[in-house]
Amino acid sequence: MSAAAPIVPSSPHVMNTYGRLPIALTHGKGCRVWDVNGKEYLDALAGIAVNTLGHGHPKLVKALQQQVADMIHCCNYYHVPGQEELAKLLVERSGLTNVFFCSTGLEANEAALKLARKYGHDKGIERPEIVVYEKAFHGRSIATLSATGNPKVQAGFGPLVEGFIRVPMNDIEALKKATAGNPNVVAVFFETIQGEGGVNPMRVEYLQGVRALCDANDWLMMIDEVQCGMGRTGKWFAHQWAGIQPDVMPLAKGLGSGVPIGAVVAGPKAANIFAPGNHGTTFGGNPLSMRAGIETIRIMEEDGLLENAAKMGTLIQTKLVTALMGKKGVKEVRGQGLMIGIELDMPCGAITQRAADAGLLLSVTADSVIRLVPPLIITGAEADEIVARLLPIIDTFLKEQG
Repeated sequence: MSAAAPIVPSSPHVMNTYGRLPIALTHGKGCRVWDVNGKEYLDALAGIAVNTLGHGHPKLVKALQQQVADMIHCCNYYHVPGQEELAKLLVERSGLTNVFFCSTGLEANEAALKLARKYGHDKGIERPEIVVYEKAFHGRSIATLSATGNPKVQAGFGPLVEGFIRVPMNDIEALKKATAGNPNVVAVFFETIQGEGGVNPMRVEYLQGVRALCDANDWLMMIDEVQCGMGRTGKWFAHQWAGIQPDVMPLAKGLGSGVPIGAVVAGPKAANIFAPGNHGTTFGGNPLSMRAGIETIRIMEEDGLLENAAKMGTLIQTKLVTALMGKKGVKEVRGQGLMIGIELDMPCGAITQRAADAGLLLSVTADSVIRLVPPLIITGAEADEIVARLLPIIDTFLKEQG
């Protein structure tokens, strides 16, 4: 009897907005997932830095099952106890003041942009301007797309929103020059480590310089920690490595371990900008997503996942640097904790499929950067396995390029 033909995934009734691999995943456990044909993969992508606790974490599953039975959604006409509980946890770990909850990173960034504009209007600035960065990515709504520094994703969606000043990363003189004598600047908005832009970290001394410049000019420092936050770098938030605090901090992705959630955490300068009626959301702060955030933080602390992220990230980066640096075609291995990029000097999108063929899920971003953002529960053996599966793929690819 012949074996059944493998299932070839297709989605004819779904709008064609993603360049999908021919893979359909059905379930996961820990750092492993399986597709419709029963093939197993080691997950070094975590749903793009979302699945903090991996897949099917027993403590999270039990809590969410209970919450689904109790209440999934009410609305913000009423107090939601989980909002106050999660907000307190985020305030304590960030040193900031209060929180607005939404459902995605895009929404969190959109709320940050609104905060900055209203901050300006409250000071009598009629046309507020916000400094943003080359290679930044903040979302795909019209406003966040305008803040994004990628002409490819902006193409076809003009006119974009005005009021943005764009500067290069890690160049404090360029920032000073771009804003000199401009009374309309209200905020500087950036990712501590750019994700979609190619895993590009801001330098510690640059972050400290921006903080000082914002203080000197009474600007809001707004740090998008959607991808690099929630323990991924080994601290709760990536900017904490520089010993600074933002005025506004959007979060999402890893905060809910897979349940859609977004948050804007505000410091004293931004905590009271919004008043009732200024901003809102139907789904933001719903009981299910709040429980996901509360349990994610609790489990991260119980299981020592910040320490694990730092340790496993160092392990993976050290092995990659040892094996790859100095090879023709490899520009850099960089990142922090479990947010790692391997930049080649050529486009390498083909590696995504080749890795999947070898049972490894990852992504290629900014055309030439292989991105690893595995779950924070990853073990030393699984870290070794990621490297062992990836290195031959990179070697073969580089040899083919000559």
